[in-house]
Amino acid sequence: MKTRSAEQNYRERVARVVAAIVADPMAAHRLEDLARMANFSPFHFHRIYSSVAGETVAATVRRVRLALATQLLEHGGESVTQVALAVGYDSPQAFTRAFGQFTGQSPRAFQQQMQRAVLDGAMAPACDDAGEVPAVRIIDRPAQRVQALRHRGPFSTIPHTQRRLRVLGRGRVVSDWLGIASGDPVDPTSFLYYAAAVSPEPWSDDAEIEPLDIPAGRYALHRLAGPYTRINPAVNALYARWLPASGYEPDDRPTLEHYLNSPRTTPQSALRTDLLIPIRSAHTP
Repeated sequence: MKTRSAEQNYRERVARVVAAIVADPMAAHRLEDLARMANFSPFHFHRIYSSVAGETVAATVRRVRLALATQLLEHGGESVTQVALAVGYDSPQAFTRAFGQFTGQSPRAFQQQMQRAVLDGAMAPACDDAGEVPAVRIIDRPAQRVQALRHRGPFSTIPHTQRRLRVLGRGRVVSDWLGIASGDPVDPTSFLYYAAAVSPEPWSDDAEIEPLDIPAGRYALHRLAGPYTRINPAVNALYARWLPASGYEPDDRPTLEHYLNSPRTTPQSALRTDLLIPIRSAHTP
């Protein structure tokens, strides 16, 4: 049986591989080369990687390349066919199928949505087709203790941390799954993210998990429909469109993501996530 320090060593070695894939999504990423990077036998690497990362190497490469595709489509300077070829797909049809599974919409619809967002002066995913202010309700949350796993690595690898927490939570009582974020996702020196589980019992038997206290306070809640790739644009929309005219200002507490269902059992288009922005009454100048 592996010791906990050995398990941590495995995760660090797999993390090096994930970082390499994120740094250069379009590289060949042969299993032999990645196994060598992680100092694992090529014969067993794919099983070790899947057990630690929660997905195959091919799935990680595909997801990171599709994340790159969203960036290329958002900039709007290339056609769908050009983007498909740029991220390694032989045909726009194959790219469209994969992109739809990843985001819940076609590349063309995604690109048009991003272009409308630029014209409207805000990100469209949190708005309806008329470009209206995101629907928000104000709630007060009590203080809450959660069992949290700190994310380490690029913003794009947060799904790995969430999957890791769910693996650690198997067999435990969990009522809700959360994301807890503070700082700027673009600035790794200020960004801090935890995957968190609301559980009646402490997970003190697991060294990776730390108890975290979410302070009580008031939040602006927006229910997001669709894939998790829309979360960051939707949060940006709340800050850009709703907050300035709301009579509130942001408070110094983390932003919360409450995952209401699971992508393992739910189509991307049917995913629902409550986004909670910490607020307080605006000061009168």
